[in-house]
Amino acid sequence: MSNSQALAKFSSLLSEIIANGSFVKLSLGNYQGNDKELKNLYVKKVKIKKLDMLSFNYRYKTRDIFKNYAIGDGLYLIDNLLSNDFKICTLFSVNKEVIIEHDKKGVIKIRERDLNTTLQPNLNHNKEKKRIIKPEGNAYLHALKITDVEGNVFKNAQDKYKQINQYIEILSSLIKELPQGTVRNVVDMGSGKGYLTFALYDYLHQQLNIKTKVTGVEFREDLVALCNDIAKQSSFDQLNFVQGTIEDYNVKDINLLIALHACDTATDDAIFKGINAGAELIVVAPCCHKQIRREIEKHKVKNDVSFLTKYGIFLERQAEMVTDGIRALILEYYGYKTKVFEFISDAHTPKNVLVVGVKNKDKGAKNKEEILQKIKETKAYFGIDYHHLERLMKI
Repeated sequence: MSNSQALAKFSSLLSEIIANGSFVKLSLGNYQGNDKELKNLYVKKVKIKKLDMLSFNYRYKTRDIFKNYAIGDGLYLIDNLLSNDFKICTLFSVNKEVIIEHDKKGVIKIRERDLNTTLQPNLNHNKEKKRIIKPEGNAYLHALKITDVEGNVFKNAQDKYKQINQYIEILSSLIKELPQGTVRNVVDMGSGKGYLTFALYDYLHQQLNIKTKVTGVEFREDLVALCNDIAKQSSFDQLNFVQGTIEDYNVKDINLLIALHACDTATDDAIFKGINAGAELIVVAPCCHKQIRREIEKHKVKNDVSFLTKYGIFLERQAEMVTDGIRALILEYYGYKTKVFEFISDAHTPKNVLVVGVKNKDKGAKNKEEILQKIKETKAYFGIDYHHLERLMKI
């Protein structure tokens, strides 16, 4: 049997097994292609929106990537990969194992054997995840139009539901870094419609059993009234929303401060409030970095990146990095261990940069002069007279 005949036989057998419903899974190994990071490929049949599809799990050194294909397209892709990139493939049906392999001489051979046990196909989607915030039994999710009365997530709210869970997942890992009993008072500045505020209260109270006071600060009175009404309906007794700006909100004792998508210098106002209140954890997702961009545009200092910043889109990105970089330095100056990382939701939402400050046991940084010098040099390099947070902190 020639190689082409062997491949055709295997392809026909695979098509038949998938068609008669006995397909369980397929794995491809001994990868010889050009992608040095790719190791294996696993294929299973899934049902997505009532359609049978083939789900491909590309297993890399440090990550997994899932892609779903129509049955015909998936079969074509398997044929192509087995002909060129993978040198061994193992197919499992409910009662049979089939192996097709390139030997050392490049000859393709097929081996079959009956299984001693019966395997069962699993049509669950590979990418389904266990969500921290469950959709069932949460009245606030229904009131916020995320779920119906039975706890089913609305189709047009899937992205928002996933985003809520990913933010809570990030916050949960940060909260767990803090000493037990630390989180007693949480403030969400610029809480909007309260999606995250409600979910965080739910997570802290219902899952961690931490009886924390949670406050949402929002400028729009109609949203404040709506959220307070939902909190009352949900019996969230220690959750309340207040009307006002971040700048004007009077804070004293805060353990966790959040400000997601506070526009331009409102993020600086939030960080300023958090530092002055002695918050153990500060988490902000900045947006609209207008203040520093105006400073850079105003002075047009010639430097090594001028060839890039003559383009508006690059100037915008540079302003974002400089703004958040200085914010991180100021947090370090006041004794915070900082993290800056990009968060990309599994929903189809824009990229978000999170700036995180975790308060050290020491009250201040030991290298304050060094930090101040770095801020001074950065401002001079980009032609910046002042950074709003620097001015607020009077450093």
